[in-house]
Amino acid sequence: MSILAAVFAHARNVAFYITGIELALIKRRRKENHETVAASNQKLFESFFSTEPPPPRARYTGTDVRIRYLGHACILVESRDVSILMDPVISYQQAGGVDRYTYADLPETIDYVLITHNHQDHCMFETLLQLRHRIKQVIVPKNNGGSLADPSLKLVFQKIGFPLVREIDEMESIEVPGGAIIGLPFLGEHADLNIRTKMAYLIQLDNKSVLCAADSNNLEPALYKHIHRQLGDVDVVFLGMECDGGPLSWLYGPLLTKPLARKFDQSRRLCGSDCSRGMEIVDELRPSQVYIYAMGLEPWLTYLTSIQYTDESRPITESNKLVEACRNRGITSERLFCQKEIFL
Repeated sequence: MSILAAVFAHARNVAFYITGIELALIKRRRKENHETVAASNQKLFESFFSTEPPPPRARYTGTDVRIRYLGHACILVESRDVSILMDPVISYQQAGGVDRYTYADLPETIDYVLITHNHQDHCMFETLLQLRHRIKQVIVPKNNGGSLADPSLKLVFQKIGFPLVREIDEMESIEVPGGAIIGLPFLGEHADLNIRTKMAYLIQLDNKSVLCAADSNNLEPALYKHIHRQLGDVDVVFLGMECDGGPLSWLYGPLLTKPLARKFDQSRRLCGSDCSRGMEIVDELRPSQVYIYAMGLEPWLTYLTSIQYTDESRPITESNKLVEACRNRGITSERLFCQKEIFL
C-alpha cells in the first residue's frame, strides 16, 4: 500500500501528531515514489497531520485502583504509582459516534503493556507503534521455541523498536509499585495447536486483584482450583466469551501443508468459554465483579473480526446467561461495550 493510500484508508477525523522530521520524511518518500495528491485533495491530506503535540495528559493520582475499559480486550489499570495497559486496540475519536475512550485518554507514560496472545484483535501493531514513545516496558507470553504457528513476540517487539521487552512464564510474578503482575495459564482458543505464546494476567495493586483472562476456554476446571489454591480470591474477572469462534483454517489455514477435512476444521475452533465453563471459573475464583469483554462488539473491531451478532447468536445468549447467573448470586456483572470506568 502506498503512503497516500495508507493515510486515506486509516483517517478517522483526527490529525496524526508527527514531528517536523517525520513530516519531511513523508514528503521525501512521496517524491521518491512519485506519489502526488490532486489539488482538490491537498487540503484534506494535510489535515491528517499536525506538528503540534497534543496537550500533556495528567497521570492518575486517585487513592483507589481505577480500571478503564477501552473496548474489546483493552483494559487500563491504574494506581497513583503505576499504569498497566492490556491488549491495546484503541479507537479514534469520531464525531457523533458512540461514547468511547481514545488515545487522548491514555496517560502520558504507560509503565507496562501486557499482551495476552498474538491474534490480531489483541496484538495490533498499528496501535502499538503509535504508543511506542509512551511505553516503558512490554510484557509478552513466553514462546515455545519458534514453531511456524507460534512466533516469538519478544523478538517481534524488539525488531520494531521497543527497547524493553520481557517474556513471562506461567505463574511467574513481576513486581510493580504497589503490587505485582502474575502470568496465568491460558487454555483453548488456539484450535488445539501447540501454541504457548498465550497468557492470562492477574494484576495485583493496593491489595486489589484483577484477572484479565482474554479468550480463555475453561477446558479443565481443575486448573482454576490450583490457581485459587495459590492466589486466593480475585476481586474482578474479565472474561471473553466468543464461544463459537472461527475454524482452525480461518487463521492458521495458510500454515497447513495440505487442506484439512471440514469435520476436523470445524471441530478445532478458536473459541472461548460458554456460560457453563465461565461459571466454573467464577465458582473457583469467587470474584465480586465479573465483566464479559473481548467480544468484538465495538464498531471499530468489525474490520478485524468480521463479527455481526444478532440477539440469537450463541456468544450473546451464553454471555447473557452468565451475567444473569452472576447477578442472581449478588455478583456485579455486565457485558461491556465501548467504555466503562470501575473503581476498586
